[in-house]
Amino acid sequence: MVAGTEVLHQSIPVLEAQYRCVAKEIVDVSAAAAATAAAVAAASSSSASELESRDSDAIPDILLEPELLEFVPTLRSGSYTDIGTRKDMEDEHICINDLPAHLGYLFRCPTPSAFYGVFDGHGGPDAAAYIRRHAIRFLFEEASFPQASQVDNAFLDEVESSIRKSFLNADLALANDCTISSSSGTTALTALVLGRLLLVANIGDCRAVLCRKGEAVEMSQDHRPIHEAELQRIKASGGFVDDGYLNGVLSVTRALGDWDMKFPCGSCSPLISEPEFRQTILSEEDEFLIMGCDGIWDVMSSQHAVSIVRRGLRRHDNPEQCARDLVMEALQLKAIDNLTVIVVCFSSEHRETASPSHCQDKQQPPRLRYCSLSTEALCNLRSWLDNDGGT
Repeated sequence: MVAGTEVLHQSIPVLEAQYRCVAKEIVDVSAAAAATAAAVAAASSSSASELESRDSDAIPDILLEPELLEFVPTLRSGSYTDIGTRKDMEDEHICINDLPAHLGYLFRCPTPSAFYGVFDGHGGPDAAAYIRRHAIRFLFEEASFPQASQVDNAFLDEVESSIRKSFLNADLALANDCTISSSSGTTALTALVLGRLLLVANIGDCRAVLCRKGEAVEMSQDHRPIHEAELQRIKASGGFVDDGYLNGVLSVTRALGDWDMKFPCGSCSPLISEPEFRQTILSEEDEFLIMGCDGIWDVMSSQHAVSIVRRGLRRHDNPEQCARDLVMEALQLKAIDNLTVIVVCFSSEHRETASPSHCQDKQQPPRLRYCSLSTEALCNLRSWLDNDGGT
């Protein structure tokens, strides 16, 4: 972003991947007197031990293979954007929940696979719009993206290398496209889900935040001149920082485009397009991922955003509504920038998390259901019992 005014700023618990809880179903008692009487008669003719035996046999023990207990994310997402107080909308984003279906089923990758991206433009909307339009081509079609059915270290190294190459190629494409102004640029935050692997690549100050058991885990670093490592790199490459801005102009230290601030291709420039990566293996403790442009994080902490989304999912379980809630909260907090948010959920429904020991030590008793009988039904039942069940 160019220099300007900124604002500183009843369900079953989900358990660890190795465990599953099973709830015993309680059948409703019929309100009909005859059916109730028959049930009472059957109960009176059975011993307590028989009842215990029947109860224990209702759900037999099941031995699950370890691989069947492994967590597999169920992906769904929602997004929301708002122009804020700006004259133009320079944000772009992508949400692809089923990557193989989007690319064609000949594309072989771990299941599930998904791709999400947020691109925050500056110096006009052209660069961000260009990257969104060509992101799939750069990332998957021209960068020799590796294909495999399982994730291992070798595959991860190949994926990172492919993404790094695609970012650099996208940057060069912006330099060579005469329709894109040399003063137009964009940040780029992407997230890949490959099976249980979450891989985030970032340049700029958009941010990805993972919710793990209600706690915010930042999956990207904001690339701004105030960070010591970025400051040292800038100085080493001949640049400078003035009032928090790279060369007195740009508030980010990494971006695609902005070729009026970059040295010729092959030279070491203060402004670079080299992405940083963070990854994690998803488990049932991981509830959702928030991806947002800097307009969100200028007025809101990562934990505040996680709390808003978590509360929303408990209430309506709608990731798109949660994305809207975050944007509305940012506007309430006087955000002045364009606002874009993606919320990616890792389960088919939002549920509370619990540890395996909690499940084993504090198993919840079955929930009994009650019904009431009419006066006539009670009289009929009493008469039937007084006559020893009709015998």
